[in-house]
Parts: sequence; structure tokens; C-alpha cells
Amino acid sequence: MNEDDQSPQLTEDEKKLFEDLMPEDLAEIIDAGVNRRHFLKLMTLTGGGMLAWQSAVAEQVLTRPLAPTPPVTFNPETIENGVNVALKINGAPQKVTVDSRMTLLDTLREKLDLTGSKKGCDHGQCGACTVILDGRRVLSCLTLAASCEGKSVKTIEGIAQGNQLHPVQTAFIKYDGFQCGFCTPGQICSAVALLDEAKNGDASYVTEDLRKKSGPAMLSKEEIRERMSGNICRCGAYPNIVAAIQEVHSGKAVEQNWLLV
Repeated sequence: MNEDDQSPQLTEDEKKLFEDLMPEDLAEIIDAGVNRRHFLKLMTLTGGGMLAWQSAVAEQVLTRPLAPTPPVTFNPETIENGVNVALKINGAPQKVTVDSRMTLLDTLREKLDLTGSKKGCDHGQCGACTVILDGRRVLSCLTLAASCEGKSVKTIEGIAQGNQLHPVQTAFIKYDGFQCGFCTPGQICSAVALLDEAKNGDASYVTEDLRKKSGPAMLSKEEIRERMSGNICRCGAYPNIVAAIQEVHSGKAVEQNWLLV
């Protein structure tokens, strides 16, 4: 280990402890120090039978600071089939170099640190990754980042205006439209885009006359359920989600019926 390394030097007892319990990790620990993976592994091992001296040394190691984790960096030269993409994310211009096969979802999460959009099924079936692309909702797990050149993307991080929540977000809170919260970013992005679709008079599968477009669509419960059917909630908060969207759409409070029909 270099003298200027910030990782603390191991004592002889600590070296012997790792040599006995984690010999496959000894070289890495000596070189870079104890990281989170080593820490968790040692905690697991201390649950088994150990000698008294081993327990004492293990306790000493577990109370020491972990070695700093090196930051993740992306070198464009190491990206296979790299392409440069310029787009807007939540109103801010972004330029990013990605593999030509990289999805918008992975780009948001892994390269731009926007982890609000969730990776659920990664097959376009759950809706947890829904974002708004040029005003239309899309499944970011099925959208190539390279196809978004020059386009505008809005994620859950860009729905609110500063500390001012979007009316859909406020209604979700009021009607308890989320439970575990994993699907919520996709649900909210989908609901925001849905309201714009209704305002534009866009039809859905349950629209009575697909050829008639006479202005903003009035959303019934059935319309909302149909238009939100691509967003799955494993917790089953569907009545709450529908009520939240209904209130924002109509501007009136919604009386919920808890009877199972």
C-alpha cells in the first residue's frame, strides 16, 4: 500500500484475521483497504463460530472507517459503438455519449443520475419507467437514447416546479395513490401526459366515436382506467390513482366508493 493511500494500514492481527477468514480477498484488502463488500462479508462470518481473538480483531476492523469508494466514470473511448446525443432533460440541455444500444432508461439512471424512473420489468409491460418525450408518454426501457437526439425529456424529477408540486402529485398524496411507491414515478408521468391527451381530445380504446374529435375529452372512470392500463401497481392502489386523476381533470373532489364490485 502506498504511503499516501488514505486506506488505514492493517495490523498483523488484522492481516491474519483476513488470511484465515477471507483469503480470497486478502490481496485486495491489503492493496485498497476494507470496502463495503468486505465489511458485509466479515459481518456475516462473525455470526458463526469464531475464536476469541478473532472476535476481538473483527470488532476492531468493523469499527474502522471504510476505504473510500472510487467514483464511477465513463470514458467515451471505452464505450462500444458510442454515439453523441444532445437533448433536453427537464428543461436543461444535456450532451451524453452512449452505446448506440443503450436505452433512455439506463442513460437516465446510470449516466445522468436521475434514478426516479424505475426499472421494473425492463420489457415495456409494467410502466414504471414511463417518461414524457416531446409531450408524449413513452416507455424509456424500450426507447433508445440515440433516438432522442434533439428531443425534450421530462422525468419525475421535472414534474414539480421547484417546491411547488404538480396538481397530479398533490392529488396522489391526498388520495393515497401510492403505497410502496415503486410504480409512482411512472404512474405520475403517465397521468400528467394523460391529462394533456384528454385536453387535446385524443381518443382511447373506449372512446365511443373514434372519428369524432370535438374538443377536450371528458374522462370517466372507465376512460382513466383504460388510458392508465399500461401502468401496473402491484400494491393495488388503482381506485386511489383513478380518484386522484379524476379530481385534477374535473377540478372537483371525488367521493370514493370502497365497496368491492
